[in-house]
Amino acid sequence: MKQIGFNIPYLTGSETEYIHDAVARKMLSGNGTYTKKCHEFLSNRLDGSKVLLTSSCTDALEMSALLLSIEQGDEVIMPSYTFVSTANAFVLRGAKIVFVDSRPDHPGIDETKIEELITSKTRVIVPVHYAGVACDMDKILQIARKYNLAVVEDAAQAIDSFYKGVPLGAIGDMGAYSFHETKNLISGEGGCLIVKNKDLNARSEIIWEKGTNRSAFWRGEVDKYGWVDLGSSFLPSELTAAFLYAQLEHLESIQNRRKEIWNIYRNALNSIGHKIGLPFIPEYATNNAHMFYFTCKSEEQRNALLKQLNAQGINAVFHYQSLHNSQFFKPKHDGRILENADKYSSTLVRLPFHLSLTDDQVKYVAEAIIKFFN
Repeated sequence: MKQIGFNIPYLTGSETEYIHDAVARKMLSGNGTYTKKCHEFLSNRLDGSKVLLTSSCTDALEMSALLLSIEQGDEVIMPSYTFVSTANAFVLRGAKIVFVDSRPDHPGIDETKIEELITSKTRVIVPVHYAGVACDMDKILQIARKYNLAVVEDAAQAIDSFYKGVPLGAIGDMGAYSFHETKNLISGEGGCLIVKNKDLNARSEIIWEKGTNRSAFWRGEVDKYGWVDLGSSFLPSELTAAFLYAQLEHLESIQNRRKEIWNIYRNALNSIGHKIGLPFIPEYATNNAHMFYFTCKSEEQRNALLKQLNAQGINAVFHYQSLHNSQFFKPKHDGRILENADKYSSTLVRLPFHLSLTDDQVKYVAEAIIKFFN
């Protein structure tokens, strides 16, 4: 029986070479040569936005909450169908989370449901670009400007994806990428904060450096550094940065292959498109081939499919469970029914997706799904 894993981390071949070089340079703690290389590479692709590598995307989101001075009682609007880090980053600062339903045609936030949830305590909107597919950022920014709200893009899955030609993560005030081993580009654990709002640049560096002005000191801008603000240890080590830089150098080839895999899945499954919900990509968005997912008609059908696929050696999985219905948050939820978020929780299937997959393996997965539905 073929065994097809859900995720296998891809190595370009340069990772260990760069790690050895970082060790030889005898500066391992972060913000060294490879951190700067990553910053420059990413900033150039993000319209010149300031970029700060972090130990995770979670760290980057927590930095954004600190940068916006989120306090007890502030309200933050975000989709329920997302990873817990999106909410935790703001809950840790005392914020009240107000969850929005997903779109009927896509797991991302329903932009038409945001404005009705805004109150005098609302501070931030956090759109999540699910599967690397852009939310309608014009609508979101229009609402944010109308009510003087910040926008933080959770772009964990969205590197090399665009909204009307603008890179995701560099549209709102801030954005966050993930380089977790399940993402398009990886460093094991890792992420970065993207600071589009230049008014936040100086403070972002201080928060990143444990609340000190050490970065300014190393540049010779101050004669000593000290504790000047809130902060934490958000920097990854140079070993993480060296690994990531090896991946960044191969961004184009990685993305080209991921898109080939995505298209094989899509072309094969079009034949049962009337029996499943295939991925929807709006005309304003691009596809960075972060994942291939589809929806079933019911939770029972989804569970039966997963059981059969796993019996055939295919490690397909479900995804997020709605945060408004989680054990932690359900007692705090305002009781609104978020129908689409719950639908995706119950019916969405993610297929194996990594660069170790051969064309034949991708077709084998698709054929197993087609056989189930036929």
